[in-house]
Amino acid sequence: MRISTLQAFNNGVTGLQRNYSNVTRTQEQISTGNRILTPADDPVASVRLLQLEQQQNVLNQYNANLTAADSSLTQEEVTLNSVNTVLLRVRELALRAGNGSLSAEDRQSIAAELSEREDELLSLMNTRNARGEYLFSGFQGKTQPFVRAADGSYSYQGDEGQRKLQIASSLSIAISDSGKAVFENVTNAGRYRSEVDSSGAAPGSTLSVSAPLVQDEVAIAGNPAFPAAGVGVHFTSESEYVVYDLAAAPDFANPPIDPDLVLASGSVDADGETADELVFRGVMIKFDGMPTGGESIEVTLDPSAQKQGILGTIANLRKTLEDPSSSNADIRDSVAVSLTNLDHGMVSVDAARGNIGARLNVIESTLTDNEDVALVNKSVQADLRELDYAEALSRLSFQTIILEAAQQSYVKISSLNLFNSMR
Repeated sequence: MRISTLQAFNNGVTGLQRNYSNVTRTQEQISTGNRILTPADDPVASVRLLQLEQQQNVLNQYNANLTAADSSLTQEEVTLNSVNTVLLRVRELALRAGNGSLSAEDRQSIAAELSEREDELLSLMNTRNARGEYLFSGFQGKTQPFVRAADGSYSYQGDEGQRKLQIASSLSIAISDSGKAVFENVTNAGRYRSEVDSSGAAPGSTLSVSAPLVQDEVAIAGNPAFPAAGVGVHFTSESEYVVYDLAAAPDFANPPIDPDLVLASGSVDADGETADELVFRGVMIKFDGMPTGGESIEVTLDPSAQKQGILGTIANLRKTLEDPSSSNADIRDSVAVSLTNLDHGMVSVDAARGNIGARLNVIESTLTDNEDVALVNKSVQADLRELDYAEALSRLSFQTIILEAAQQSYVKISSLNLFNSMR
C-alpha cells in the first residue's frame, strides 16, 4: 500500500487535532463542572434535563401563586379577627342597652358608640389587598362591596364568587370570600312577624305582643317543625290561650276552636305587670298588657326578612336607641333580635375564619410538597448533568498522554529519510 507524503501529514495532523479536541473538551467539562456541554454529548439526558427545567419553572410559578395566596388569606384572616373583635364589643353594648333602668341619655351614648363601631365595621368589610382589590367583593375585585345609602341602609355591590389561584397541577385554592356569604347571608332571628286582632275581645283588652324571636334554629326545623303557614294564638279567656296551625284553622276571630286543631295551650298571669312569654317550636313571643279573652294573634314568616346583614342588625339597634319615641318594649325586642343576630353573625365570621385556616394549611402542605419535588429534581439534574471529577481527571491524564504520544510519533515519522529525500 502506497502512502503519499500529503496523506501521511494529513493523517498525523488529523490525529493530533482529534486528540487535542478530546483534551480540550475534557478540560472544559472540568472547568464548568458539567458532563453535558451540548445536546449531542447525551441526547437522552439532554431531553430529560429540559423536561426537568420546565417542571421547575412551573413549580416556581406555583410557589409564587402560593406566596400570593398566603398573603391574601392572611390579610383576610387578620381582617376577620378585627371584625370579630368589633362584634364582641357591639354585643356588649347591646346587652347594656337592654337594661331597663337606663335613661334616654344613656341609650343615646350607647347609640353613639354603636355608630362609631358601625363605621369601623364598614371600613373593615371594604378592606383592600396589596393589589388594590377588595377582599370581600367576590369576582368584582375593583368594586366596593358594601355601600351605605342616604337612609342609612346597606347594600352589597359585589357578587358571590371566589377568586382562585392554581397552586398545583390539579389544585386551585380560593384566595377571597364573598362578603355576601360572610356578612350578609346571616340567619335573621326576627324573620317572623306578629299581628294582634282584638276585634273579638271583651272590652278593656290591652294585649300586645312582641316581635317574634327565633330562639332555637334546630327546633324550628325539627320534627315536628314550625308550621310553614305560621301559627295562630287565640285567648279563650282572660288568661288561657291555645295555639293552632294557620293552614288548618285560618280564622281565629270566631271561636269556639276545634280541640283537634290545638297544637299547644298555656296561660298568662292576669296582673298585666310582667310580660309573659310563649315559646313554641323554637319561636318566642312575649305578651304585654292584659287580655280579656277573644284576642287572636297571627305569627307568620316574613319572606323578605329571611336574612339580616351584620351592618343592618347594628343599624336597626342604633336607630331604635336613637329614636326618642321607642318604648321599653321596642327596645327590649330590638335588643333581643340584635343579640341573636349578632351571635349568628359571629358564627358566620368564625366559619369563614375556619375555612381560611384550612386553606392556609393546604398552602403550607403544598409548598412543602413543591419544595420536596424541587429537591428531587435538583438531585436528578445533578446526576444527569454534573461531572464525575475523579473520572474526568483520570480521563484527562490519559488523553494528555495520548496527545503527547501522538505529537512525539508525528515528529519522528516526519523526520524519516523518506520524507527528507522528498523535500
